[in-house]
Amino acid sequence: MRIDKYLKVSRIIKRRTVASEACGLERVTLNGKAAKPSKEVKPGDVIGIRFGDRDAFFRVLIVPVGNVGKADADSLYEVIE
Repeated sequence: MRIDKYLKVSRIIKRRTVASEACGLERVTLNGKAAKPSKEVKPGDVIGIRFGDRDAFFRVLIVPVGNVGKADADSLYEVIE
């Protein structure tokens, strides 16, 4: 699954266009490297996102096939920092 779609489906970022823009501005990293919106995500990857002046890191646990319900969205990842 593309990283911009994963960020939207997991509800880390609310809209896919915002996730895509964040990737384009190099605010999103995948395993320590800047991630373009089309970069593929797999279980075990570490996603870093710069929100203003703080960084947040997430470990991908599950990559869903389709959409995920709101109650299950937080089970797709774990917060590292």
